[in-house]
Amino acid sequence: MAAQLVIVYHRQPYEEQVENGRVVLRENRSPNGIVPALKGFIGQVDSASWIAWKKAPAGKAPGFERRVTVRDSYGTYEVVRLPLQAEQISQFYHVTSKEALWPVLNSFPSLYSSENTQWSTFREVNRLFAEAACQEAAPGAVVWVHDYNLWLVPQFLRRMRPDLKIAFFHHTPFPGPDVFNLLPWRDEILDNLLSCDLVGFHVPRYACNFAAVAQGLRDVRDVRWEPAAAGLERHGSALAEPLTPVSLRMGAHTVHIDAFPIGTHAELIQQSMATPQAREQVAQIRARLPERKVIVSIGRVDYAKGTKEMLLTYERLLRRRPELHGQVKLLLTAVAAADGMRVYRRSQQTIEQVVGRINGHFGTLSWQPVVLSTTPMTFQETLAHYRAADICWITPLRDGLNLVAKEFVAAHDERDGVLVLSEFAGAAVELGDALLVNPYSISQMDSAIDRALDMPPDDQHRRMQRMQEHVQRYDIGHWTRHVLGWFDTLRAARDLPLAEPA
Repeated sequence: MAAQLVIVYHRQPYEEQVENGRVVLRENRSPNGIVPALKGFIGQVDSASWIAWKKAPAGKAPGFERRVTVRDSYGTYEVVRLPLQAEQISQFYHVTSKEALWPVLNSFPSLYSSENTQWSTFREVNRLFAEAACQEAAPGAVVWVHDYNLWLVPQFLRRMRPDLKIAFFHHTPFPGPDVFNLLPWRDEILDNLLSCDLVGFHVPRYACNFAAVAQGLRDVRDVRWEPAAAGLERHGSALAEPLTPVSLRMGAHTVHIDAFPIGTHAELIQQSMATPQAREQVAQIRARLPERKVIVSIGRVDYAKGTKEMLLTYERLLRRRPELHGQVKLLLTAVAAADGMRVYRRSQQTIEQVVGRINGHFGTLSWQPVVLSTTPMTFQETLAHYRAADICWITPLRDGLNLVAKEFVAAHDERDGVLVLSEFAGAAVELGDALLVNPYSISQMDSAIDRALDMPPDDQHRRMQRMQEHVQRYDIGHWTRHVLGWFDTLRAARDLPLAEPA
């Protein structure tokens, strides 16, 4: 059956497990994150399809069915798996996406490299995604494309199926013109985004950057601005923007622009933490941690996540305040990158070296200052560690949003805990009661962790209560309703298609 909504995202919407020699598709263990957030739309439409990729052997027929029907708690939907060979995956994801595009998106132009990039392969993979989406989509359907590694899908869609409504959502930052324009493929990328009916971002700053890129490279007209959405209008932090662009025109074609951050599943998190089993798990964690203050930091190995800078701050803290020896512990989860991610190897080596140095210099037979894990925890384990911790330390150098910050807030329904959050995480625009910090500033990082450790309980309670009210109000359900409203608007629109570029 043709789908009213086609979701195009590189990851499969389930976990594959081998049981008795057979591959079994299991629902994601964590109900939070990008994949579960997108799957929440499946039950809201009559029919849905999901386009992803799956590794296939070179020169052989894929050892899996290209199409599967999935039935889980989100509903029934079709999944089309594109069989990509190892070389295609390497060029599309490991090289072009991570070595060329990722540094620019996160404003690290010095790390940009196109030395090994085969742009033609990247384009071809995007074409395969677009072709699969067109085959799934009903007349006038919405095709919702996700993230920068599928930047070239929209124009293929427009050429193959001009009847479709095309929406695009960025889960990453979007840089300003001075950084974005370093990309040698900037014109092709921009023309694809300007082929969309809707281009979405987490926060207004990224939408402003997109509009600035479009105004600089193309003769766009009628850029319309409105005040930032409720909850995003704060002033004073690095990513704050009081106004946001909401549309622009290329000839007769209107490109709508949206800035609205994904929420977390606050109610589910609180329900999960209210069970006797969860309370017992939290008690067991604290019993194993006799330190007066427990700090948790959860992320993945990535130079943009600022883990090295955080560890150096922690090292300075232990050197500066010897009275904390034996009284504080940092629980750090930095999930190792998948095989083939050469760009992150140095970051992982640095993290492991700094952790080893801290533990070797300050640790004793009875106290280890840092506990490092490079393997992910289950969602329930993660929530239990949030609740058990006194402080959550999330200070990326750049981040599109960062759901960890919201999860930590939602897990602390007892109104305690302190969130130390980078100004350069999109979530900082929403969570103004966190201790916001510039991670590029040594003095600010030192001051922020001192304040977090010394914050009086009543101040913790006031800040946490206000943040909890925000994450509960602007939760994943709120985001889903907002996006569905956009889809209805797109289907009702009678806009002329964008002319083919010369």
